[in-house]
Amino acid sequence: MTITAVKNAVTEVLPPVTPEAYRQGMSSLAAAVNIVTTNGPDGPAGFTATAVCSVSDNPATLLVCLNRSASVHQVFKNSTHLVINTLTSQHQPISNLFGGKAPMAERFESGEWLTSKTGSPMLKDAAVSFDCIITDVKSVATHDVLFCQVVDITQDEDADALLYYQRGYNSACKNT
Repeated sequence: MTITAVKNAVTEVLPPVTPEAYRQGMSSLAAAVNIVTTNGPDGPAGFTATAVCSVSDNPATLLVCLNRSASVHQVFKNSTHLVINTLTSQHQPISNLFGGKAPMAERFESGEWLTSKTGSPMLKDAAVSFDCIITDVKSVATHDVLFCQVVDITQDEDADALLYYQRGYNSACKNT
């Protein structure tokens, strides 16, 4: 039996959950809050993301998911590089700014930005910033999954973390 036949048989017996049930379940999956940035032909662009995770440490690779209906989708689709800036508890306002409908120029007026080795904006006081080259993009359902090879890391080892959990912000402090 082929993989496709097995998937079809399972789907007939176990239909997928509803989008509402899935979103409710996902609200209990705590995630770090990140600002993902790039520098395109029209200048810097960025968005807030919690769908970021490690793929491998050799080579160092992360993935980030971007909804194809997002206003920044085309910019990132045409980009070769990005920075994943993981936020601290002090960054809730900037997370809201990048997660909303604010114009790009206005988003970058908040926070202090440096230029990474690849040329993307890097938040100076992020908990950690992963400077990356985009190596692959896969379209899955409503999102593009960007696979990103890490070429540089800037980290504040004393920083806390801004988390999103139960549809709200929380912070995680470093254990001492």
